[in-house]
Amino acid sequence: MNHTPPDTIKVGLLQRIVPSYRTAFFSLLGEALQDRFSLFAGEARRSENVHQARDIAHVERCAAKNIHILKGKTYFCWQNGLMRWLRTWNPDVLILEANPRYLHSHHAIRWMKNQNRPVIGWGLGTGGEMNLSSIVGRQWWKFFSQFDMMISYSQKGAEEFINMGFNPSMVVVAPNAVLRRPSTMTKRSPDFSEDGPIILYVGRLQERKKIDHLIQACAVVEERRKLQLWIVGDGPEKERLKRIAADILPVTRFFGALHGDDVTPLFEKADLFVLPGTGGLAVQEAMSYGLPVIVAEADGTQSNLVRPENGWMIQGDDHRQLTEYLDAALRSSEKLRGMGRSSFSIVQNDVNLEIMVDVFLTAINTVMEKQGS
Repeated sequence: MNHTPPDTIKVGLLQRIVPSYRTAFFSLLGEALQDRFSLFAGEARRSENVHQARDIAHVERCAAKNIHILKGKTYFCWQNGLMRWLRTWNPDVLILEANPRYLHSHHAIRWMKNQNRPVIGWGLGTGGEMNLSSIVGRQWWKFFSQFDMMISYSQKGAEEFINMGFNPSMVVVAPNAVLRRPSTMTKRSPDFSEDGPIILYVGRLQERKKIDHLIQACAVVEERRKLQLWIVGDGPEKERLKRIAADILPVTRFFGALHGDDVTPLFEKADLFVLPGTGGLAVQEAMSYGLPVIVAEADGTQSNLVRPENGWMIQGDDHRQLTEYLDAALRSSEKLRGMGRSSFSIVQNDVNLEIMVDVFLTAINTVMEKQGS
């Protein structure tokens, strides 16, 4: 890993909320910063149904009072207590979500600039090509141009920042990871079981996850060859999905919500992991068990994980493509095992928490060196 910043440097990080899947990352970053790390964040809306982190080792937590304004594309957030936290923690470097919808960000950036201290943005990108001649485009660039450096979740996001006008030398990619580097890969039989290959889904049972598309695709393929579909998770779509499966794919098994060690045996027995809709942190976890994957393209971060050598990427909401990829995947157990080994190699060498922390430390060192030059 890169050298940690000097032991006199204090780092502050501003988040709207802290979902539980970020616990390991923030803890590892705080440890690398020798506990000189403070995190300012508030609570999600109840309707978001987000499991949020509480105590995080090596991190000083400061609670914000989030004020949520409107919804959807008109959503904004204001965080009370921000300036008190900034003055109290007095960070040498501030990292914050690069999202202009968070109205308090402008005040945090201005305060840091008045102290002649650097600010690092962290985000998905700009959401696509931005028309800088439009009013919205100019406002977005006005916001983004205040950052001294930008950390993107993916190469796609980094290219969006650069295309908007950001200095390429001040944009880095920290692949969105949720797990530490795995050490050993699950051993699997060379062949599928007598009951057919096992397709696994792990995640919330929500409409946007498109699990009904997965059931339908499996039903089409099952007409040609035996297979098993295992679904792990809970949510508002559960009963509807059970009815669909009962009608067209009776071999579907619903395991309910499982976490941690309880879901490990299913990852170890599965042959293929499929995420047909948006989101899904289980992709990296599945790959750490040596599973090939079929994943829907969503926010661009999937491209860090899914490559031709380890899986297939569904372009948009394409039910026919999902069926074709599923059929192709299940034709050869030997090919799937090889793709699974590639999955493991990717999360071991390219996308893991250690690499993510390393990129953050590099960004901190870079802006501090530039500040001192």
